[in-house]
Amino acid sequence: MSRESEVDLSGEPSRSALPGTLPEALRTELIAFRRDMHMHPELGNQEFRTTAALKHRLEAAGLVPRVLNTGTGLVCDIGSREDGGRPMLALRADIDALPIPDTKAGVAYRSTVPDRAHACGHDVHTTAVLGAGLVLAELDREGRLPQPVRLIFQPAEEVLPGGALDAIESGVLEGVGRIIAVHCDPRVDVGTIGLRTGPITSACDRLEVSLDGPGGHTARPHLTTDLVTAAAKVATEVPALLARRVDARSGLALTWGRIAAGHACNVIPQHAELSGTVRCLDLKSWREAPDLVHAAIDEISALYHAKSQINYVRGVPPVVNDLMMAELLRDAQTARRGSQSIEDTEQSLGGEDFSWYLEQVPGAMARLGVRTPGDTSRHDLHRGDFDADERAIQVGVELFTAAALIDGDRS
Repeated sequence: MSRESEVDLSGEPSRSALPGTLPEALRTELIAFRRDMHMHPELGNQEFRTTAALKHRLEAAGLVPRVLNTGTGLVCDIGSREDGGRPMLALRADIDALPIPDTKAGVAYRSTVPDRAHACGHDVHTTAVLGAGLVLAELDREGRLPQPVRLIFQPAEEVLPGGALDAIESGVLEGVGRIIAVHCDPRVDVGTIGLRTGPITSACDRLEVSLDGPGGHTARPHLTTDLVTAAAKVATEVPALLARRVDARSGLALTWGRIAAGHACNVIPQHAELSGTVRCLDLKSWREAPDLVHAAIDEISALYHAKSQINYVRGVPPVVNDLMMAELLRDAQTARRGSQSIEDTEQSLGGEDFSWYLEQVPGAMARLGVRTPGDTSRHDLHRGDFDADERAIQVGVELFTAAALIDGDRS
């Protein structure tokens, strides 16, 4: 962010000989890269400018990135891997933006694209992985990279069921044995990361409901289907009904984001629509959710004689951090900034398609603190005024490089 406060990011490394700290010139370059990306946000599977910028910078460093089969996104290896060698560690970033306006004031890097914004911090994730790749490439040229590392710049994380599936289909996990990532957290101060073993995010699906009836005059609702009332009952009673049909510990939550019905105050409409998300904390509930949701909607809509059509779109399972990989991130952060820079984090109801990689290989995600200490404005993710303290880029770069070096030393 443009604001500056006195925050010591030097830390007290417990591994004084660990290479891979971020040079000042590269730090300045990465901030400029992040700001350019922030000014030019692109939606999922449309990230052509972002892909080209990443490809150009990686090639300038002597690397050989490959554009994914989808046309956007990249994969790039650093170091050579001999046949039969240990599978690589992958560093993953997501490169897409959200379809919302950027409402920040007073920053020169505000989005230049109407109704598009990097309001989830993907520009920070991407810049951190790029920076780590450039640092590791230099270490490789110096003969100090203990094992090859793969960079994955994935498109369409915000598009259910997630661009990770297309990236996997493009072969990004071939030769990979472990994977790590970060996600911006505006509740955590810059310089600090949040860690958790086990589930750290939740499953997330998309739900679209259409209700239909004959319509009629608002003077005679008893002679037709009062579709607005039916939609209101579905909106309020289905979540309540679900809460009584699943274990409360599953955290299953149906939350509506859009309801639309009618065009005139004295006309009962023939059509209504609702859409929202279904989120839950555990895999068992996620697998059961579609049948439970269908049954609850059918039951409530039938009470009001409305015909329902349901489009239940499977999203992503929970991100479940592997114990050993979470410990790798803990050791890496401790090496750079000391154990006091790590805090325990709770499982959130947010969804993340990083989970699809963890269906294939062990891995872990850390929450990267992006809040300026003392800031009480609470600019949350997926809001047009979201921003990140750019010093988090340095923290992310050094976390990734330390993890790669420590993991390589253990091989």
